Amino acid sequence: MSKNLSAFMRSNVELVPNAKFAASPRFKGEDGKPVEWEICCISADEYARIRSGCLRQVPVPGKKNRFTQEFDSRAFQTRVAARCTVFPDLNSAELQDDWGVAKPEDLVGAMLIGGEFEDYIAEVLRVNGFKSESELVDEAKN
Repeated sequence: MSKNLSAFMRSNVELVPNAKFAASPRFKGEDGKPVEWEICCISADEYARIRSGCLRQVPVPGKKNRFTQEFDSRAFQTRVAARCTVFPDLNSAELQDDWGVAKPEDLVGAMLIGGEFEDYIAEVLRVNGFKSESELVDEAKN
C-alpha cells in the first residue's frame, strides 16, 4: 500500500455532480413536463453547522437551572433542503414575495406539499451521501 497523499489533495478529489430531481409534478415547464430542481452537495462541516443551529436549550421540568438540548428536525430538514437547492433560486426576493415568505427555508416548505417535501429531503440527503432505509436494510442482510 502506498503512503502517497496525492489522492487526498483537493485538486485530485472527484467533485460530486449536482443532481436533478422533479420535486413536484405541480411545477410544469412550457413543455408541460415537471420542472427539475437542481440539488448540490455540501461539506460535512456545513452540514454540522446547520445541525447545531437547530439545537436549542430547553428547561428540564421540575429542575431549577437545568437545561437539556432539543433538536428541531423540521427546521433542520428545511435548512438543509434550502441550502442544497441550486434551482429554483430560493434566495430570490421575487419568488419569496410571491409565496409570502421571507427566508429560503420557509419558501421550500411553502412550495412543496407534505409528501413532496419528504421525497425531496430524501433526495437531498441521498445526494449528500446518506443511504435510504431500504439500502441500510439490504446492507444489514448481507
